[in-house]
Amino acid sequence: MLHLSRLTSLALTIALVIGAPLAFAAQPAPAVAPAGTAATSKAPLPLEELRTFAEVMDRIKAAYVEPVDDKTLLENAIKGMLSNLDPHSAYLGPEDFAELQESTSGEFGGLGIEVGAEDGFIKVVSPIDDTPASKAGIQAGDFIVKINGAPTRGQTMTEAVDKMRGKIGQKITLTLVRDGGTPFDVTLARAVIQVKSVKAQLLESGYGLIRITQFQVKTGEEVSKALAKLRKDNGKKLNGIILDLRNNPGGVLQAAVEVVDHFITKGLIVYTKGRIANSELRFSATGKDESEAVPMVVLINGGSASASEIVAGALQDQKRAVVMGTTSFGKGSVQTVLPLNNDRALKITTALYFTPNGRSIQAQGIVPDIEVRKAKITNEADGDYFKEADLQGHLGNGNGGADKPTGSGAKPKAMPQDDDYQLAQALSLLKGLSITSGR
Repeated sequence: MLHLSRLTSLALTIALVIGAPLAFAAQPAPAVAPAGTAATSKAPLPLEELRTFAEVMDRIKAAYVEPVDDKTLLENAIKGMLSNLDPHSAYLGPEDFAELQESTSGEFGGLGIEVGAEDGFIKVVSPIDDTPASKAGIQAGDFIVKINGAPTRGQTMTEAVDKMRGKIGQKITLTLVRDGGTPFDVTLARAVIQVKSVKAQLLESGYGLIRITQFQVKTGEEVSKALAKLRKDNGKKLNGIILDLRNNPGGVLQAAVEVVDHFITKGLIVYTKGRIANSELRFSATGKDESEAVPMVVLINGGSASASEIVAGALQDQKRAVVMGTTSFGKGSVQTVLPLNNDRALKITTALYFTPNGRSIQAQGIVPDIEVRKAKITNEADGDYFKEADLQGHLGNGNGGADKPTGSGAKPKAMPQDDDYQLAQALSLLKGLSITSGR
């Protein structure tokens, strides 16, 4: 056993090694320092626990089946310190830190899956559109029980993500469980994920769809361009807009604020509360509403998380849009990335965010105004009913216009709402709002 003097010395050394990166991270943000300093002065170092830590480290080095160096043990200790705080705090090594920076910029390598942890398993929060995951049919809510045959139970999200990322073009097999059914395998190839965060199209004359797949640095700018494109394609003012946030895992907070700002003229968008001074933030509209106040529906589901919930909650509280779909994921916390030395960083939860009416989304989510669950659409052919216009010698229409006998009219072009029940319901609601508002 270690002598007491060595234990104390090693414990203090460990405290300095672990504490040094935190001090370094605080340097760029002086506002953080007083809170940390106050907390340290009030709570002395827990020497007994540090002695235990040092003894455990010494025992591992002496008795573990294979030699383990100090650097590996300390890095694992740091990872454990962060992973046990909450599911979203993590220690980011150089590769993880680089990947996080890439994902918020809109390009990164991988499969295109946002994952979370539930009951010790890795759960798909949402597949990202136009990625290997979405093309392979992976769905929000699927559990990843194996990666290349190795069970994921007990792994951290970081460990699981590390295994799913790798060389571009290299194949990987995921074993999934869907809705408690029998496990099945999906094999897909890693690719460079180039995410287009915003897509826009007219569903019908006067009715536009804006789909946001993820909130990136330029998403606010892209939504502005999407609104301009819809107005141009329509040739006149729109009758209504559907903002589709289904399976959107979130992203950059500022981007969510900018998106809401495009749809409202005034009022609070979101505010945050935390322990440190610079975590108390409030974001309000700047008055640059680019949507021309047309009727609006926001679509959400269980894969809508974080920044998506900020947008849906703000538009719901401000009575700007009808929120439709199913209850969102419920991630109401804010993560701050604190760079460390050697290209490493801490991703740590620093605040909770609240909707304009003071609602916390954490672990509850946004409840839609109108619940519409996912369903399959089966189109039945309209019978060839005999019409007045088919009768020989029928009277013409005094208002003008061509007769419409059975079978007349061109076959409609296939549109997204044809096989998307939730989207079809949103469009129907928009049409009703447009009619009753006299647009």
